[in-house]
Amino acid sequence: MNAVSDLAFFACLMQCGSLAATAQELGVTPPAVSRRLAALERRLGVRLANRTTRSLAATPEGEHYLEQARRILDDIGELERTLAGGRAEPQGLLRVNASFGFGRRRIAPLVSSFARRYPKIEIQLQLTDRMPLLTDAAFDVSIRFGNPPDSRLHARRLLTNVRVPCAAPAYLDSHPPIETPRDLARHACIVVRENEAAWGVWQLFATDDATRRESVRVGGPLASNDGETAVRWALDGHGVLLRSLWDIGPELAAGRLRRVLPGWQSAPADVYALYPERMHLSARVRAFVDYLAENLASP
Repeated sequence: MNAVSDLAFFACLMQCGSLAATAQELGVTPPAVSRRLAALERRLGVRLANRTTRSLAATPEGEHYLEQARRILDDIGELERTLAGGRAEPQGLLRVNASFGFGRRRIAPLVSSFARRYPKIEIQLQLTDRMPLLTDAAFDVSIRFGNPPDSRLHARRLLTNVRVPCAAPAYLDSHPPIETPRDLARHACIVVRENEAAWGVWQLFATDDATRRESVRVGGPLASNDGETAVRWALDGHGVLLRSLWDIGPELAAGRLRRVLPGWQSAPADVYALYPERMHLSARVRAFVDYLAENLASP
């Protein structure tokens, strides 16, 4: 038996849930199924399943083997469909990771409409503060801000984005004017900590000359690790906030927030879809990333 055949056998075994059901599915006897499972375990040197008279339960090693087996078999099917001309509708499991705020507000609605367009794709969306290690096969696509952290990952820019300082008109009208980045140190600033960046230090670049840079330490009575909370506080007039255009664009357009220091902004914080080399030819990944690129409007 070759390795791929063993993967398919174990996936079938776990799906059927018992030796008898697997034997019926494969058209063999239960003892034959038992012998094949035992041979597979001997070859791998680990126990994959705990047997009872009526059922099977995967061991931790078996769970890991099963997860990878399903991925490999799915990838083989994807490869065969691609080589056959790519006429088949994208299908299979697609695991997507995104940050909390952007994931809830922009990615989740697009996952909903994408699922209607491609009903044969099963989508798992997980929102996390930190980007996972895509090299450990935990996710197929991760949606993240800023330059790709790993050259081994494929990256496609989905959305241009920068962070800009802003505040509510009520705050700006009742405080001294902000004419230079250094003035921010004398104002109440709402600090957001969403990653490992230095707490309370804003890096600003001149929009007309990226070599002009100011690093300002800011502070104020309010700080949070949640961007949506910080925007709410800024709308309530508690101070100046440095926030992404994708997030505050509607508030700026409606006049509920006013841009501060319009000649300054953060370094680019563009939105990328990141995916590992092994998913480069996956039809479902290509379809999903293309869909995001078509439907994520620039701020």
